[in-house]
Amino acid sequence: MYQAKASGRNTLRFFDPLVQAAVQAKAELEIALRAAIEQQQFCLYYQPQVARDGQLAGAEALVRWLDPERGMVSPADFIPLAEQTGLILPLGRWVLNTACTQLALWSSDDELGRLMVAVNVSALQFRQPDFVDEVIATLQSTGANPQRLQLELTESLLVEGVEGVIANDHLKAIGVGFSLDDFGTGYSSLAYLSRLPLDQLKIDQSFVRVIETSDNAVAICAATIGLAHNLGFEGGGRRVETRAQQVFPGHCAPV
Repeated sequence: MYQAKASGRNTLRFFDPLVQAAVQAKAELEIALRAAIEQQQFCLYYQPQVARDGQLAGAEALVRWLDPERGMVSPADFIPLAEQTGLILPLGRWVLNTACTQLALWSSDDELGRLMVAVNVSALQFRQPDFVDEVIATLQSTGANPQRLQLELTESLLVEGVEGVIANDHLKAIGVGFSLDDFGTGYSSLAYLSRLPLDQLKIDQSFVRVIETSDNAVAICAATIGLAHNLGFEGGGRRVETRAQQVFPGHCAPV
């Protein structure tokens, strides 16, 4: 019945043991995820963000779930489920608080104190009425420098609520940065870019990883970086893994 409803209603679906097994596995994962949030079975990995000259410019906070029985659970498995169930809200609060705490600890180090820390924000988090107040309260309670925090948004968020992003200038006013992640995979209007409080465009990894073999990828990356620079943003790429990708002309802040 639920499969039929999900397909638009007024249709038929037949029972399939494989579907039942998938539903059962999803239900079990949700129960485990709820317990993991309560027991704080998560940790943050900090993926380096490296400038074109090879210098460390910052880090992106990546959440990982270490389940006592399942071991390391892939974010591809639990992040979509967290978003579907609303569990992304408590998980997102934990990630933000943990990242800001680390940011405050790094501030006493001459080298680490200059780094930016990027935190991914889901569309559901951003749409919460108290989101801005929550970020400000977290910065104040942890002692993190707002000018060293960067919130990463996705193009899907812009499609769903771009006007809310445009109107949200309170965080920008205290120095919090904004990055548009996975640029080039969504369908947001380019006209919005000039109105958004952005500091960085990050090219999706699907273009970066074939930049050495695809003329189309080269053209797309070059156009995106040029667009970013002309708008006053930094231009970067996700999953830069080779020297050729790193020294791509105009590449300002590869990740």
